[in-house]
Amino acid sequence: MYPLLARRSHLAAYLLLWLLMGALLSALLTTQGGLAWTLALLTGVPSAIAYSFICLSAWYVARAMPLARTGPARVIVSALAAAALSSAMWLVFARGWTALVVSRWAAQSGPTFAAIQSMLFGIGVLLYLLSLAVSYVLVVYETSQDAQRRGLQGQVLAREAELRSLRAQIDPHFLFNSLNSISALTTADPPGARRMCLLLGEFLRETLALGSEDRITVSRELALLDRFLAIERVRFGDRLRAELRAGDAGGCFVPPLLLQPIVENAVTHGIAHLIEGGTIRVSADRNGPWLRIVVENPCDPDRPRRGGAGVGLANVRARLRAMHGADAGLTAGEAHEVWRVELTLPAASGEAS
Repeated sequence: MYPLLARRSHLAAYLLLWLLMGALLSALLTTQGGLAWTLALLTGVPSAIAYSFICLSAWYVARAMPLARTGPARVIVSALAAAALSSAMWLVFARGWTALVVSRWAAQSGPTFAAIQSMLFGIGVLLYLLSLAVSYVLVVYETSQDAQRRGLQGQVLAREAELRSLRAQIDPHFLFNSLNSISALTTADPPGARRMCLLLGEFLRETLALGSEDRITVSRELALLDRFLAIERVRFGDRLRAELRAGDAGGCFVPPLLLQPIVENAVTHGIAHLIEGGTIRVSADRNGPWLRIVVENPCDPDRPRRGGAGVGLANVRARLRAMHGADAGLTAGEAHEVWRVELTLPAASGEAS
């Protein structure tokens, strides 16, 4: 659609400019054609408004012959031909309209229109060429906006693909560890292995329901963590304890299963190496526009160290970076036999979104 027709305000401004052109045309009919001002206005203003709609065709000429793909000679010839044809059409309309007005409301006859028709034709050509130049500017702007829009869409699609890829890494890694645990329990604790299979099935059923969701609330994320920890308690029993607190951040949104790899690391590399076990603490707090989530677990300073960052923290960092860029961050470190992971990200909530 022609941009001027997309909004009423644009069309009103466009017609206002042509009303001024109609006033100038009326002045010509008065000074050069000998018409009284009343008759000149009745003639000039409708003629100018009519030509304003004829000049809208310049938009389609500009779209049909983009400057980037059309030779200069063809553009110039086509522009002059379209301007001459449009001006001739305007001249025919203006002459007929002037004759009608004069014959109906004035007794005079003679060279009322003939005195200015050559000048009017030249003005019509210039106005059409001006409309064509404006149309080319609008076409270039529209093309630039479309390219920018496609670029942004491409970035969004790439980010979504990256997020899906990162999220797809979680389940195989978790399943690998869980199946190893079930295998170990089948001989030492068959009822425990069966119970772990049932809990694992419930947990996977819950995570499958998240397939179409990009974000879930912190409260729901902590509920998923509670299900995950129930699976791990089959192995560790009372050695594994947990404190999950959403605080005032329960309604904030996070990517699904964002915390599960962190808590899994807390179990595997923290609680598993402590004879007396320990408590994993997960707390979420909202501070203005920011959401802060802290995961803490006791750890044995003499435990065997694993080289590399592994899948867990690297995956969480990548997901935060893909979703929030530099606005989100993750820090991790050990102090006083406590391993602490802190996440900071924008506090998007249901009300904000």
